[in-house]
Amino acid sequence: MNPFSFATTAQILCESGSAARLGELCRERDAQRVLIVTDPGITKIGLLNNILPAMAKAQVSVEVFDQVEADPPEHVVLEAVEQARNMQAELIIGFGGGSSMDVAKLVALLAHPDCKQQMADIYGVGNARGQRLPLFQVPTTAGTGSEVTQIAIITTGATTKMGVVSPILLPDLALLDADLTLGLPAHVTAATGIDAMVHAIEAYTSKLKKNPLSDMLAREALRLLAGNLDQVVQNGQNREARQAMLLGALLAGQAFANAPVAAVHALAYPLGGHFHIPHGLSNALVLPTVIEFNASHAAPLYAELAPLIVGPGLQPGDADHLTAQMVSALADLSPRCGLPSRLRDAGVPKDKLELLAKDAMLQQRLLVNNPRDVSEADALAIYNLAY
Repeated sequence: MNPFSFATTAQILCESGSAARLGELCRERDAQRVLIVTDPGITKIGLLNNILPAMAKAQVSVEVFDQVEADPPEHVVLEAVEQARNMQAELIIGFGGGSSMDVAKLVALLAHPDCKQQMADIYGVGNARGQRLPLFQVPTTAGTGSEVTQIAIITTGATTKMGVVSPILLPDLALLDADLTLGLPAHVTAATGIDAMVHAIEAYTSKLKKNPLSDMLAREALRLLAGNLDQVVQNGQNREARQAMLLGALLAGQAFANAPVAAVHALAYPLGGHFHIPHGLSNALVLPTVIEFNASHAAPLYAELAPLIVGPGLQPGDADHLTAQMVSALADLSPRCGLPSRLRDAGVPKDKLELLAKDAMLQQRLLVNNPRDVSEADALAIYNLAY
């Protein structure tokens, strides 16, 4: 066995209705001034309406920063940090999708009274140091796994993103409450669910840091995600299936936080940067073609995952045959869930594929984890096949 290190969020609470206890959980950590970091959609649909009075009842003073946007730029982080400092926040809650949780991580770090670092100082691996404020994460989608990862992705230019990677960003608590996801639209449910499946698949085949613990988590994540995705897309009020999806996304997050993702994500990021395609959908658009590309180097591993993804209809055969069935099942996910399945259907112009391939090469921190080396020509070929 190769040596490995594994780190994750200190506490996980998986229970429908548990968000109502956030006030008590804050008081348990002696926090009386709390900033909730979220997005305008969360406040618009009233997801905080029952939570804020319960926190007031627990004698917790709360302010809400709800200006997080998809692919959050630096100025959003800095505005949230300023609000946290002004209110002398003692605890930060990320409440929403991956963008809100990523911003919350950086707010917890940069708003700590003793923090001397600026945004520019913390990009990269291991550059964020010191202390942070206590941090809770409450996902309202079953997708990113940000509640158990030590990375925050921020938009730094017109189309470029950078990551802050440090164990200090791992939250103190991840709270999974299916009630918060019951109103999620089917297309968002589908895209985020496929995103979580990608996390598990790429963690399982990660070249450099694959390990027995992440493997176990990835397999269980896929069992939960693949087994419940159709149900939550077709019947979004199924609380049990929603809770299973949240847990599956968290387990996948734990897996890829320790055995990092690879080429699917590397090729998905430029789609989000240039065309603002949601991250989960970006992953879904390139997933089958990347797996086909990787099959020559990873078919035995894909074959181990195929029963979890294909299900009882899996036909016996060698690793290549099992991988081909897995690719076919994954290619069928998007149309079955009402999502576009080709780049052209998602509004990507054909003449931009070379630009996308060039930008994908900037994601070397991800590409080094891929089971097969990816050149710019390979990336272009994958985009063409996905078009």
